[in-house]
Amino acid sequence: MAESQSLELTPGQMATLQKLLNAGFQFTAIEHVTRHLGVQKGGFIALLDTADGKLKLFGQVGYRIGEGIGMLIERGGAPAFVWKKQEVEATPELFAAYQRVRAELTEMLNTKNEV
Repeated sequence: MAESQSLELTPGQMATLQKLLNAGFQFTAIEHVTRHLGVQKGGFIALLDTADGKLKLFGQVGYRIGEGIGMLIERGGAPAFVWKKQEVEATPELFAAYQRVRAELTEMLNTKNEV
């Protein structure tokens, strides 16, 4: 088992993480990802970069598929979340939920914290 990496977070980062928890996000671990914090909500997952004393979205928000993160792509003219050889169709309902979670996360990460 790999050693876990210790993170030193600023008060502003801690305040943002608390806001995420209060909004229903949960911390999660992703196999083979040790440099970023994982948060999820409603099956959607994002990796957060803690560099430079800020919390920033690393990559894009994805959808949990097995032990990985399915990225939203267009396949055969239709949107789908794909991880390795697994695929989940991005139905209109799932796509709308993805957009809501992505917008909520982006807004929370871009809001200044008063600390």
